[in-house]
Amino acid sequence: MQSLAQEIKSFSKANLRKQCTRVTTLSGRRIIETWKGSTVQVVEETVQPETACGYIQDNNWDLQVGYIKPYLLLGSQDAAHDFGTLKKYKVTHILNVAYGVENAFPDLFIYKTLSILDLPDTDIISYIEECAQFIDQAKKGVLLVHCNSGVSRSVSVVIGYLMLKENQPFGGTFALVKSARPASCPNPGFMEQLKNFRPQDATQANVQRNSPSQKR
Repeated sequence: MQSLAQEIKSFSKANLRKQCTRVTTLSGRRIIETWKGSTVQVVEETVQPETACGYIQDNNWDLQVGYIKPYLLLGSQDAAHDFGTLKKYKVTHILNVAYGVENAFPDLFIYKTLSILDLPDTDIISYIEECAQFIDQAKKGVLLVHCNSGVSRSVSVVIGYLMLKENQPFGGTFALVKSARPASCPNPGFMEQLKNFRPQDATQANVQRNSPSQKR
């Protein structure tokens, strides 16, 4: 049996086994890094278009609609894009607060679109008053609020609307919305903003967001 000193002395890079590492980027590119000794070779692996995705695709439609008020519903973009679901709930108005999601039936429903990013540092409070005005306009019909997944942005808008109009605290309002749509889970930044939200903050936040200095 060789001693450690002998093993170190007899070490040769040529005896190292080749190591391969496959890296998948967020855009879906697959890169293969092959190490041999102290050198590395990097090549891009060919990926079939249908599998070129850096995240797990969810192909199941989410058509669950949360009943908040007789005139106010909450759901995902799937519900907003499924005519059968919209007809079932007698929807007349749709508030789209997703980013990059087109309105599916512009000739059949009354839409309002606000492209909101689902990021913790997005000022969600600054959108509450504008959304509330549209929701109030739809009270004689039925309005669906949706974002991409119906989990964070649309949920936050509905919670903010109820807190603004009914002057209710965050805890009870969130519980009500979550009971109607169990998937409800605003991102941490939105949660913190809503916990500290006061109805009188809505107007000022809306004015600041729409001021010329904020649009530069």
